[in-house]
Amino acid sequence: MLKKVYRCSDTVTGIFSGIHDAWLTKNRKEEAGIQIAGDDEVTLFCEYLETEESDKKALAVEGMIKRYLGYAAYHDIYKACLSFDLKKGEAILGTIAAAKELTDSKKIMDHLSNPYVHTLFYLSRNVGGEAHNLTEFIRFGELSNGVLYAKITPKNQVLSCIAPHFADRFPEENFMIYDKTHKMFVVKEAKKQWVLVQDEFGFAEATLEYSAEEQVYSALWKDFVSSIAIKERENRRCQMQHLPLWYRGNMTEFC
Repeated sequence: MLKKVYRCSDTVTGIFSGIHDAWLTKNRKEEAGIQIAGDDEVTLFCEYLETEESDKKALAVEGMIKRYLGYAAYHDIYKACLSFDLKKGEAILGTIAAAKELTDSKKIMDHLSNPYVHTLFYLSRNVGGEAHNLTEFIRFGELSNGVLYAKITPKNQVLSCIAPHFADRFPEENFMIYDKTHKMFVVKEAKKQWVLVQDEFGFAEATLEYSAEEQVYSALWKDFVSSIAIKERENRRCQMQHLPLWYRGNMTEFC
């Protein structure tokens, strides 16, 4: 019998919908897996099926994970879904399947000797680490209309991880963060909840106009950073350990 592989979009809803269909197939004692869109690798003796994605399926899987694996494992799985690694689907499905074999399924993340669990743990830590760094390295600029704007180019889909931090920090502000890599925005209106918005029409960043005060303060910030540097004590290797190069293109002091 051919293994059924469910293809799904690279979103939490898509991945959870794929897991839903694969899990039902496994319950029928058939082999099943999932494949993320963008991963074009084809394996022999597999039947590839398109997943019909829905919020209902995703919520059912979310509830199942929280109930049987616990909230801590759910947060690891959620962050793994945001990883840039297109093989993440098999790690997530394999971890859930491994939990089913345990007496206490809520201790699944303690079993790092399992290759699926180990991979999922690594993916979750990688996403969490990048999100943590971005809460420190993001630079906002004030647009002429008063909205605070920032751009990031992360490897992982971290907007939903960093949005709560800035929503708590700037509850009275209108702000937006643009993820150029994944073509998505976080949009937060003052005193309202933040939302994720897909960039469907091609955002033209060149059309943004910064306020006069922002241009002045940006120049002052660059001068300050330059003035406190001690050329004789420069250590580029140490700098890159604390501030990787791929963050610098969006930081005021390096632009």
